[in-house]
Amino acid sequence: MLKPSILALALCAGLSHVVQAQAQWPNERVIKIVVASSAGGGTDTVARVLASELAKPIGQQFVVENRPGAGNVRGSDVVAKSAPDGYTLLMSASTLAINHVMYKQLPYDVARDFAPITQMVSLPNVLVVGMGTPFRTFGDFLSAARAKPGALTYGSAGLGTAPHMAMELLRVSANIDILHVPYTGVAPALNDIIGGRVDSMLVNFLSAKPQIDGGTLRALAMSSASRSRFMQDLPTISESGVPGYEAIQWFGLLAPAGTPQAIIDRLQAETAKILDTPAMKARLALEGAEPVGNSPAEFSALIKAEMAKWSQVAKAAGIKPE
Repeated sequence: MLKPSILALALCAGLSHVVQAQAQWPNERVIKIVVASSAGGGTDTVARVLASELAKPIGQQFVVENRPGAGNVRGSDVVAKSAPDGYTLLMSASTLAINHVMYKQLPYDVARDFAPITQMVSLPNVLVVGMGTPFRTFGDFLSAARAKPGALTYGSAGLGTAPHMAMELLRVSANIDILHVPYTGVAPALNDIIGGRVDSMLVNFLSAKPQIDGGTLRALAMSSASRSRFMQDLPTISESGVPGYEAIQWFGLLAPAGTPQAIIDRLQAETAKILDTPAMKARLALEGAEPVGNSPAEFSALIKAEMAKWSQVAKAAGIKPE
């Protein structure tokens, strides 16, 4: 058995090594931000902007790696099982707080296996349809859905993703029956709506805005409780026949659980500074996104509240985990 004095020296040496390792972060290693969805979606867009900006104050290269599949589970699991050393991060959509209602067994536990850093942005969903559809207003869409139950289709980024659950909330709230067509990401779903193979989608405004502006998608209504300052002329779903409806998406930055708090705090502080710059606010405004940059504790509380909300939606919609 080690003598008390020797044990104390060993503990001090170990603590010194940990402190030194944290102080050296980052140490000539590329920092990876994993996006659990395909390239071209809103999460991917925000991640790439952040990666470019974080490289300046951190003094190290950041790269984005897309790991789509299984409703964002695959990419999230990669990060959950990564070394908690600050070199692998996750840019997640609000799907992270939904997947527990879709799967009986996830390969990770959201509360146990992730360390929230900060919520990046908050943005409303927008109901979009292809230009070839006859729908000019949300009222047109709602009437058609009620007139022919099961005839209309809607796309999503995959089972259990935010676009899927937002439409399930609409389906339950409006008492309509429409067919779900899941994809492996936002971009391929939007492509099929533009191509006329799927009728509609509730998608975050950031992802859909280029196509709306370009005239290849028609926006019918916003999912926020009040009209967006970015599209004041577009009514909300709540004011257009489904009172009380609201479904907001968010994107946030997380690390594997056990990542040193000093690294978490540094990443949060630098990200919040970036989000607060006029340039970043203007950039996000172009995409219809509101910057947040809250604390790790606040972001953690949001995730827990979202998990409770979508559990209730799944129960009302009759969605059972598989």
